[in-house]
Amino acid sequence: MNSNRLYFIDAVRAFAILMMLQGHFIDTLLKPIYKDTSYAAFNLWSYFRGITAPTFFTISGLVFLYLLFKAKAKGTDKKRIKKGLTRGLMLIGIGYLLRLNLKDWLTGYFNNYVLVIDVLQCIGLSLIILIGLYILVKKNSLTLAVILFILGFVCFLTEPLYRTITLENVPLFFANYMTKANGSVFTILPWFGYIAYGGVIATIFFKYSHNTNFKKIVLPSFIFIGLFLIYLSSFTLHKLYYLTDFELFERSADYNYLFTRLGNVLLLFAFFYAFENYLKQSIITKIGEKTLSIYVVHFIIIYGSFTGFGLKQFLDKSLGPWEAISGALVFMLTVCLIVFYGGKTNAFIYKHLRRFLHLVKNRKTDDGLDEA
Repeated sequence: MNSNRLYFIDAVRAFAILMMLQGHFIDTLLKPIYKDTSYAAFNLWSYFRGITAPTFFTISGLVFLYLLFKAKAKGTDKKRIKKGLTRGLMLIGIGYLLRLNLKDWLTGYFNNYVLVIDVLQCIGLSLIILIGLYILVKKNSLTLAVILFILGFVCFLTEPLYRTITLENVPLFFANYMTKANGSVFTILPWFGYIAYGGVIATIFFKYSHNTNFKKIVLPSFIFIGLFLIYLSSFTLHKLYYLTDFELFERSADYNYLFTRLGNVLLLFAFFYAFENYLKQSIITKIGEKTLSIYVVHFIIIYGSFTGFGLKQFLDKSLGPWEAISGALVFMLTVCLIVFYGGKTNAFIYKHLRRFLHLVKNRKTDDGLDEA
């Protein structure tokens, strides 16, 4: 099996995290008057910003399942599963922590903002679900790929059914994973669909990337399928409706952003995979290795996690276009410098999380709570 690192993955993650940095900065601080679809520049910016989240979710599924397959080949998949569960729970925990506002709490003001679900919670839960599916069918990776493909398709196709769901009678903690009615930015559906498709791609890369002609086949396949999803997926869904009279096909086609965004992701994969040999050990791939730390730092600076003091509180919707663009460039550079030269990065988080979990495990054992 090919054990080489897939450098294009880090490049894709770097692109996505940088797009997220500038996207959050501009969206938060740009004056509303300039958020006008009559401006070609705004439409272009908005289009590329829309690719960011699908890319993050797809690449997360790809990376995790690819590493899990590699661990299985070495006979260490149990360790990788344990590490994956830890990471999934860690992402969920960090997602909630970033919503804390200790300043408000100290003044006696509490709200439900801390329960809002964002990208980290969704990715964390999706990885845990992916682990569960892997455990169920780990003996046959192709079966797992088929299951993931079907789940991804169903997640996307059924989006009209849960698009406006509210779940008033469900506890808020759980409801927020399924509905945006309470302020959640992301929900497990439909976003697990991108994780699932990332898992399908991981299966293909693991099983066949060692073949001599693999890249020559995969690159045009990414491009062809990507263009098909962007320009013909809605047409195909309409045709399926005419053939089957199944209304869900038509409803999905009329608001088809999920399949088209997956097409964008595949084109992005094709671009960076084509230039992978030029990306090895570059600053781009190094940025891609630090995405979690970059996300945490940028969230604190913009939204004022913990302290309640961030750029949003001081400059909310106050910048003109050129101020926002130049500010975004400075912001991206600043966050990266903090992560690379001033912060402890992911290793620090993992170190103390493992230490905490180790202490908890020992405490349970001492108390007799670990016995079954």
